[in-house]
Amino acid sequence: MRLGLALGYWGRGPAPGHVELALEAERLGYASVWTAESWGSDAFTPLTWIAARTSRIGLGTAVAQMAARSPTTTAMQALTLDHLSGGRMMLGLGLSGPQVVEGWYGRPFPASPLTATREYVDVVRQVLARRAPVELDGRFHAHPYRGADGTGLGRPLKSITHPLRADLPVLLGAEGPRNVAQTVRIADGWLPLYWSPGRPDAYGPGLEGLREGFVVAPLVRAQVCAEVSEGLLPVKAMLGFYIGGMGHATRNFHADLMGRMGYEEEARRIQELFLAGRREEAVLAVPDAFADEISLVGPRERIAERLQAWRKGPVTDLLVVAPDPETLRVLAELNS
Repeated sequence: MRLGLALGYWGRGPAPGHVELALEAERLGYASVWTAESWGSDAFTPLTWIAARTSRIGLGTAVAQMAARSPTTTAMQALTLDHLSGGRMMLGLGLSGPQVVEGWYGRPFPASPLTATREYVDVVRQVLARRAPVELDGRFHAHPYRGADGTGLGRPLKSITHPLRADLPVLLGAEGPRNVAQTVRIADGWLPLYWSPGRPDAYGPGLEGLREGFVVAPLVRAQVCAEVSEGLLPVKAMLGFYIGGMGHATRNFHADLMGRMGYEEEARRIQELFLAGRREEAVLAVPDAFADEISLVGPRERIAERLQAWRKGPVTDLLVVAPDPETLRVLAELNS
């Protein structure tokens, strides 16, 4: 099981210490470093900044949001950074949900998310393969565009720049069982938002019989600390935000996943509190047991014991969200 460093996205401003953490992760032998985006900082710019300061570590987006860019734009950014970094780029994509797609990106959430995702990946792969001009008679991502409001003058085009790698890895963030099953079919890897080693069935049967080389790379909050309760607070804060605020009361994929993992009543309660403006109560309503099973926190000995469960399942890469270099070092030692 390889280790990766997950830096996420910025909060109010540029996150201090991210470059230093990436440099330390590279020194410790981590295989990859990952950035993300929601509705603030983007994923590619910080990753490019890190690429310029590092030399070996893999570079991934976990995730770049599909609604933010056309698939050809995303492919252009990926192939450009792949060239600049000497072939270190990994493209992680996610569809997000209606609240973000329509509220932030000002686009309709696709009526068929699976079809939209499949078409998006198809176009990206065509750009990277560069065998022929990009053509797709798609429902959501037609190339060339042939809509009634178009000029009709578009023609298929092939990337001017030759991609460094036609097989640049494409990974998908997916939560629902059908989405996970499709990810296994069309992508090179899967990026679970949160993963419990004891509940792989929560994602459906799609993970059975994974092909060789398929990447399963969940994010996990890790912190070496004396008190487990101390380490769980940031996990509960993250869950309170995602379960309560990253979606509508009637359509929240994160809350649905928490329900499938055995905490349906608690998930709905977190939503109610968060949407009522009672955010601190929403965070406190996150069960310690749930936060604990998807994280690695506490004394070194406890983390060492619990890390064994993560190794036994399908996980190939553990993307560590860690607040300090000491935690990164301890995990590198325990995983060696």
